[in-house]
Amino acid sequence: MKKTMRITILALILISNIGFSQNDLTELKFDTKYFNAVDKWVAFPKKDTDSTYAYGFIYLDNQAGFTLNYETRFQIKDQELINIKRDSTVGFMKYRLEPNTSLVSVLTENQISDLNLPKEPEWLSIYKEGSDQVDYLKQEGYHYNHVGACEQALKPLLKAYEIEPHFDGLEFELVYAYNHLGQFENAIPILEKAIENNPKNYYFFRELGYSYLGLDKMENAEKTYRKGIKMSDNDFEKSEMSVNMAQAYFKLKNKKKFDEWAELTRKYSTKDKRYLQYIDQFEQNWNKK
Repeated sequence: MKKTMRITILALILISNIGFSQNDLTELKFDTKYFNAVDKWVAFPKKDTDSTYAYGFIYLDNQAGFTLNYETRFQIKDQELINIKRDSTVGFMKYRLEPNTSLVSVLTENQISDLNLPKEPEWLSIYKEGSDQVDYLKQEGYHYNHVGACEQALKPLLKAYEIEPHFDGLEFELVYAYNHLGQFENAIPILEKAIENNPKNYYFFRELGYSYLGLDKMENAEKTYRKGIKMSDNDFEKSEMSVNMAQAYFKLKNKKKFDEWAELTRKYSTKDKRYLQYIDQFEQNWNKK
């Protein structure tokens, strides 16, 4: 009797494990942003009328940005992934991924094996050349920042900063990421060193003013923005710094200071008027709680 029970239990365990492996093999979870699937095999959602899924390998082209190397399509049949044969006369098909790219399903090791795929394509090494160099790392961070993935941008940018902190464009990308993430206290010392090294770059003053605003250091922010406006030759950037201060004083309901910065916003918005609508909204909603 005991022997029979052991055999039955063992059989149930084996069946259970087979069930889990089949689920792992055929289950697709479309829950990953493309920029979180770099150097991964991924599948894309299909239409209800389709029977196959497109798949490929996502990588970062250091010049062009996030890219999909399209492989082919597969279908799920009898608990297996079946490759759809691709036209051998067609070469590599690459697609630049845009912010509106759909969520993807990162393929599991079992799925990759079932599709007879390597862990990584051989050609990937071409795009990894120089990946430990400052210019490569800065550009990598730029691409993540550009799509709003600032958390992911920090790793390559900090690595580059340790090597050559004043590399052209690096400090800006790093503090942009910190400011976007609300880590203002991390941005400020980098900006202070950047300004000491290059005191004529008004972008540093723009970002530093934003950092001070984030920490509610109004006096420092105002002083910094005035310096940035004075040295800038770009009216749009001047209007952006001005509207940031106007918004801060709107929140504090400091009418005198608000009017001062609202006037500056209007002064520098003669060509590009996108920030004027914010000033109008602030004025219209001044007495609302």
